[in-house]
Amino acid sequence: MTDSEKLKKYFIGWQCRIRQLAVRKDDGRPSTGMQAIIATKATDQPIGPVNTGLVRSDSKDITAEFRFIVQKTHDPNLRQEAAIKLLSSAYYQHPKEFEDLLTATFALDSEIALHLLNTGECELNFEQYQQQFKLHCAVESVAETDEIYQATYWHNRMFNPVLPAKIQLLKFTPDWDNSTATPEVTR
Repeated sequence: MTDSEKLKKYFIGWQCRIRQLAVRKDDGRPSTGMQAIIATKATDQPIGPVNTGLVRSDSKDITAEFRFIVQKTHDPNLRQEAAIKLLSSAYYQHPKEFEDLLTATFALDSEIALHLLNTGECELNFEQYQQQFKLHCAVESVAETDEIYQATYWHNRMFNPVLPAKIQLLKFTPDWDNSTATPEVTR
């Protein structure tokens, strides 16, 4: 296994562990390790934090469950309880079931999203529990009809009852050869 493959495997496993902890112990609130500080070459100041999402490789069935939870009730507390029950069981148990990309939602008129799309690339910086990652990523907009969009949107709606019906979703695809971890990944 190459160093970049080790880094990818370790990062996705780390993300699954911290997300599992968040749903099991913190009512699903995003931890600092799920929030990226974004940097681009075009700006001197970091952008962020921005909550990121992980998407399963085959997400159609789980997205239908997310949508059902949201549409079943208008009570945000009941939605969150159902979401936590679903996500805290085995959802994050198998990191290999997740795409090696991250997503983030933005308002349709977001200047940050426009800047990221115009730049086409960025660095996502994550930190939690003495572990840091700097991921160099390509940035793309995701169409509403895309499975990644649907999975992210309905996942976020379970926790955020005021999420607008129309959002802008960006996809961040890491260049694992040019990304790093501190401390370094050795396994």
